[in-house]
This record gives sequence, C-alpha cells and structure tokens, in this order.
Amino acid sequence: MADWRYEEHLRAPTGRGALPRAGHDGVAGGAACGDLVRLRIAVDGDRVAAAGFVAEGCGALTVCGSIACELLDGATVRDAARISVDALAAEVGGLHPGKRHAAELVADALHRALGAAVAADGRPGPRGRSAAAPGHGAPDATTGPTLVAMSGGVDSAVAALMAVRDHPDAVAVTLELWRDPANDAESSCCSHSAVRRARDLAHRMGLPHLTLDLRDAFRAGVVDPWIAEHRAGRTPNPCVRCNGHVRLDAMLELADRVGCATLTTGHYARTTADGLLRLAVDPGKDQAYMLSALSPETIARMRFPLGELEKPAVRAIAADADLPVARTPDSQDLCFLAGTGRSAFLERHGDLPDRPGPIRDLDRDARVVGEHRGAHHYTVGQRRGLGGGAGEPRYVVGTDVAENVVTIGRRERLLTDRVALEGLVLHRPAEVVDGVKLRYRQPPQAATLDQAPEGATVRLATPQLRPAAGQAAMLLAGDVVVGSATIA
Repeated sequence: MADWRYEEHLRAPTGRGALPRAGHDGVAGGAACGDLVRLRIAVDGDRVAAAGFVAEGCGALTVCGSIACELLDGATVRDAARISVDALAAEVGGLHPGKRHAAELVADALHRALGAAVAADGRPGPRGRSAAAPGHGAPDATTGPTLVAMSGGVDSAVAALMAVRDHPDAVAVTLELWRDPANDAESSCCSHSAVRRARDLAHRMGLPHLTLDLRDAFRAGVVDPWIAEHRAGRTPNPCVRCNGHVRLDAMLELADRVGCATLTTGHYARTTADGLLRLAVDPGKDQAYMLSALSPETIARMRFPLGELEKPAVRAIAADADLPVARTPDSQDLCFLAGTGRSAFLERHGDLPDRPGPIRDLDRDARVVGEHRGAHHYTVGQRRGLGGGAGEPRYVVGTDVAENVVTIGRRERLLTDRVALEGLVLHRPAEVVDGVKLRYRQPPQAATLDQAPEGATVRLATPQLRPAAGQAAMLLAGDVVVGSATIA
C-alpha cells in the first residue's frame, strides 16, 4: 500500500463536509456495519460540477470518500460512472482486504448519487448531441449509443456484451427497486446485492455504470397495486405493470439524459420493422408477454439482442467471455418476493394476515369440505393447498374475499372458450388477431377478438382453463404482438 497517499487523504480529505447545495445524495452503510457514508454530487450537463461527502466510521471510509471526490473533480459523467471499487483502491496502491469494505460502501454511495444527479440534471454533451436526429433532441436510433439494462444475471450480461460490439460508447444502468431485510438479496434481480454484481460486471467490460434508485416509484406503481388487487380478490401480474409503466420508462428517460438513442435489455423478445413486439425464437424463454403493455413508441427504441438465441447459446457466450455469471441460475419468483413467501409478504407489507375460512365444493352440493388460510391467498385454477382427500382432483373455481370463501370443483368447471377483457389496447385492427396468450408459461392459443359496447371478448378455438381476473392477455397476429388487455 502507498502509505503516504493513504495518510494524505486521511489528514486532509478532499471534499469532506463540502456538500454541494444543488447536488443529489447517495448513502451507503448503516447500523449493521457501523460505517455510514453520504456522498453528494451535482451535475451540470455531461460533467460533474461538484462533489462532497461526510462519513462516520473507520478511517478507510474517510480515505475512500476523499479519493472519490478527487476522482470526480471535473470528470465527465461517463468517466465518473467508470469509478469502481478497484479504482478507489488503486489510488492508494491497494487496500488491505479488511479495508476494502470502505471502498465498496463509497462506490455504492457514489453511483447512487451519480444516478440521481444524472436522472434529474444530466444532458448529453457535444458528443451526444452530434448523434441527434435533425430537429430533435434525442440521438438517432440507428447510429447513436445505447443504454444497457443490467440486472446482474447472465442474460443482461450477454446482452451487454453483444451491445458493446456495435456500440463501444454504450452506458450501463441497474435499477434498485426493492430493499427488505426479509428478502434473499442474492436471489433477487433488483436488490442492492444485484446492483453491486451488475456494476462489477459492467466495469469488468469497460462500461460506465449508473445506478437508478426507483424504490419509491416501484412501491407506488407496482407493489401497492399488487397488494390492492389481492385485497380485491384478483390475481395481478406485477411484471407486466412494472415493464409497462415503471422500469423501462425510467430507463428511456435516463437514456435521453446521457445521449443514448436506444435501450438494450436481456429480454427474450424481438421487434418488427414497424415497431411492434415479436415472440422470441426460444419459446421456452420468450418474454414478450411481460413486455406486452409497452407502446409502439417505446418498442421502437428497444433492442433485444437475445431474441434470436436460445438459452444454451447465451450461457455459452457468457462462458466463452469468462463471465462469472455464466452458470448463475435464473430467478424463479417475483423480485420483491425473493426469499419470502407471498402470504408473509402480504401480511408484512399489506396488512393482510391469514384469515381462516371455509372451502366449499361445488361438486358436493357446495358443502364445506375444508378450511383455507384466507381467500386472498388463492387464485382461480389453483390445485395445490386445498387439502387431501379421495376422488377426482379439485381446483379453485372462485374466491370471494368479502365473504372469505374459496370455492372448488372439478377441472371441467374451469373450461371456457370465452374470456372477457378490460383495458384493451390495440395496435392493429381487431380483425387481424388470430391468437392470444393468457398465461406467461402457456403457449399461444388460436383465438379471435370480438368488440362490443359492453366490452371486448376473446373467443378461443379450443376451450382452455379459465384464467384468473387481473392477469394479462397478450393478443397476437401470427408471432407479432398487436395488443394487450387485462382479464376481467
């Protein structure tokens, strides 16, 4: 370690206490580790105008905060976004493993502050403006740089690799959407741990990286409506809402702030020449359903490099590039439920505790045949959690949250060839609809769309199990997404 540099920053820290009045804060640490750092950054256009910090804890935290402010002084936004844990440590010739934690906390605070500052006050510099289309502020989507969404998983990492080949001036971003001590941060794609993994991957690839804290917007726009829908006895799809109204809109706004023409993600989907979604080549990984609420204007700026690939090929690309996430398992649950159960989450965050009530069987004269934990925990079509018993399997065919009753019956009671829709949005005439996807894991089904004054209805060519109210319906013409709605 270069002791003289370390001691210099410790004796006369650059930027300590000099918090710019018009800046934006990033905070890291807390009671759990005993170290806390606040770093504030002000951005003017595409450059850092000022930076300062305050720190409580070990001397290494003060040293790393001082180094950060020194590196930020006069830096461009992109250069500031390249400041890594290793870069902070290198300024003093390396840090003892026991002190590296300080550099990690300062890097966390720096990137949170920088992301907030750029989202609020950033503007592309001359380089970004030169890529703009004539008469418009946004860069030309055919030639301009791209913003890459990185979650810390293998799909977004490979998407970033592929994007950099065509856009060497790409910028990476990771969203922090949820933080809860009850969650398993390592298995969540939107936690603080995921942000660190994604940032390390981006810096490993030479990409500038921004962190965008959307926890308040995510709570208000996704989690609160998800809880409200459960309270009303519906089964919402939060991923469709998140992509359609929270995540992608925020990232496209950030793209404009850093002069990026497009947004590249690791979703398995494709687009048409006229700005509509298409299903991915790999039907087992296709994610067009989760993106189906996007507008054509948004889709026109999206890039999905994995849409033509199958998952084994994506992992092979990651392995060839020696990425540490090449074999990382895919996330299996809603990001805010990682490591915790739905019922526990609803009780903790939605004041929806277990409320035992009767299970009635329609095929046994609606007799009470068991007890449930609360009608809001059950969804139409559910088979598990209904208790044992001899005879033909039973499925949930209805829930009444107000009366706290769950009704079950034979599978045949769920079969239907008509599904009512609400909130229908069409990008093409109704007559072109020839298919629908009613569940994420279900293949598309042949169907037509009827529109009437009382509402829209999907007519299925073959009867299917009735989907739950609140789920999304993706309308297709061949493999092109031509509309979306919510199941009524």
